[in-house]
Amino acid sequence: MLDPRQLQALAAVAAEGSVARAAKRLGWSQPTVDYHLRALDKLVGSRLTARSARGSVLTAAGSLMLERGEDILALSERALADVREFAHVGRTRLRFGSFPTAAARLLPGIVSRLSEVGIELDVTLEEIAPLVSRVNQHTLDAALVYTASGYDLPFRAEVRTTRMLTDPLMLALPATHPAAARESFDTAALLALETTPWVFSATPGDTLDAVVLDVFAEAGRRFEVAIRTDDYSVALGMVAAGMGVALIPQLATGSVPHGAVLRPIEDPRFAREILLAAQEGPGGLPAAVRQLAEAVRRAISALG
Repeated sequence: MLDPRQLQALAAVAAEGSVARAAKRLGWSQPTVDYHLRALDKLVGSRLTARSARGSVLTAAGSLMLERGEDILALSERALADVREFAHVGRTRLRFGSFPTAAARLLPGIVSRLSEVGIELDVTLEEIAPLVSRVNQHTLDAALVYTASGYDLPFRAEVRTTRMLTDPLMLALPATHPAAARESFDTAALLALETTPWVFSATPGDTLDAVVLDVFAEAGRRFEVAIRTDDYSVALGMVAAGMGVALIPQLATGSVPHGAVLRPIEDPRFAREILLAAQEGPGGLPAAVRQLAEAVRRAISALG
């Protein structure tokens, strides 16, 4: 069983360059540092440090262990801090991220539910790529993100994603567009819009843009991207002004301006999967994250 003190000893040697200075840094005796390093070597089955008259350095295996070990130590410190805070004041805090459209509709309900069980949120609103990076780097405890079926997000292996909602994509068209009379759009009808400009995301690599690009590319078709924005209300305004067509998630269709119409898309690829992503420990998701997941489910249910 891995002992956090083994990782602390390894990290101190890496920082100080010798066992003696590592012992001083930690406030331990030198034999204690030696003991934990040998125990870690035995557990791994390989030497993690190389010693010479000039001091100690990490081997390649030691560097890999330190990289993973720093994450473990950070999580341990975070767990201790959270539990101490909860024990002291009866509350705990979660660093939570979300993309803006989900936050606008769901965050009030999430905050209300969590406050009932003693959990406070430090909220960060960002687009998907920064949220993924923050979860991977442990600067967020959990985040609401989205993707589409078949488009994986680059999370580290220890990050667990739980599907919260399948959010259908609607096609927004100018009310004066010849195709606006259609009640819905299948793939063939979408491809017929190749001569119509599209409104895309301003964020490079957005999954929803990729779905459109791939569907058209598979059919050997091309189209023009006329406008880019990450604000769905702005996108709808551009559509209403007759400047193009756009994909709008159903979650973001609260107010449709005069001059624009929304139509469902029959192709199942045109939907986004809203996921809750969080670091998973040896015992699974932390209790506070499980409470967060339940709060998200209730907020979604309240939308009907």
